[in-house]
Amino acid sequence: MALSCTVLAGRQWWAAIASRWDERGEKMNDNPDSAVVEMLVELACRAPSVHNSQPWRWVHSEHGLDLFTDRSRLLGAIDPTERQMVLSCGAALDHLCTAAAAFRWTADVEPMPTAGAPDHLARIRLTHDAHPRSHEFDLLSAINRRHSDRRAFGPVPDNRIPARYLGRGDGTDQVRATFLSAESKQTLATASRLSASVRKYDATYQAEIRWWAGHSFRSGGIPPEALTDRAEASRVQVGREFPEPHRIGGTHTREPVNDESTVVILGTASDERLDWLQCGRAMSAFLLAATADGLATCPLTHMTEQSGSRRLVESLAPGRGVPQVLIRIGAPMTGSPLAPTPRRAVSSVLSVAARSTARGSRRTTPL
Repeated sequence: MALSCTVLAGRQWWAAIASRWDERGEKMNDNPDSAVVEMLVELACRAPSVHNSQPWRWVHSEHGLDLFTDRSRLLGAIDPTERQMVLSCGAALDHLCTAAAAFRWTADVEPMPTAGAPDHLARIRLTHDAHPRSHEFDLLSAINRRHSDRRAFGPVPDNRIPARYLGRGDGTDQVRATFLSAESKQTLATASRLSASVRKYDATYQAEIRWWAGHSFRSGGIPPEALTDRAEASRVQVGREFPEPHRIGGTHTREPVNDESTVVILGTASDERLDWLQCGRAMSAFLLAATADGLATCPLTHMTEQSGSRRLVESLAPGRGVPQVLIRIGAPMTGSPLAPTPRRAVSSVLSVAARSTARGSRRTTPL
């Protein structure tokens, strides 16, 4: 059953889809068929990634669905340790598990399943026995509505409780969240400027960020419409500095405002590959819950790329672990809606492992 993920409605629409799925008898299957896997991977690939690089690949076999990093999408100057690449893959993993739950599949995740194979991040086994609640359908709808909004936000409404967006008992509850005060944002602004100053004359970094941000290509990157001009960017003092966008057809139109967002730091006990994966999962859970609550969001990683700025961030949350990513959240401002960022075709990120009849070995073929 092929489903388009480009038109998503509300909770009732997704509930009806799930109900029709069961009416076809699919819930009796122990393992998902290829159409189910393609649908879930398509939704997983809506996850945020560093500069929309989408550095993941998936392999489906009778053993389950395996997630790997795609080193051809590594941003070597921006992310030489591969930390942000693994964070991005962790976000995609959580998106997949969230989508699976809404379609009544329980996702059993084995992180880092292969010793000595750091690119093999997770193995997911799907069982059709989940019982989604209404909130799962809200999160499913949020997958396609979520986007990184680099514009200024209004304050988080009093009836929203962002502290509830983390801690689901799936391993990501070890990720520690610290909500910063408004006064702390001055220190963050200093960390942001420090990060920018270190990178200012780094020709390799500047070339890489100009490749991934500010022009459009079908397989990824940040299009000009998703960036802010200098006037707008100056109001978000904790944001990453991007090249000035060259837009066709005008700019965002709205009244100038100051950023009143809340910033949360996600930290981990250590700074290992598994920590990055789990933090990416927690980041995804936070972003989807905030989106479902009607909040605007924007992940920030530039302040944790350099040791100096990372220490400044860490000083704002002593004893709360190693800072991995920051997230701005707040009330979305009125204005022109942002265009969706491009995504790679499922056929380019998902392959099927087939058994060779000649030697009993395995080979991997794209869909």
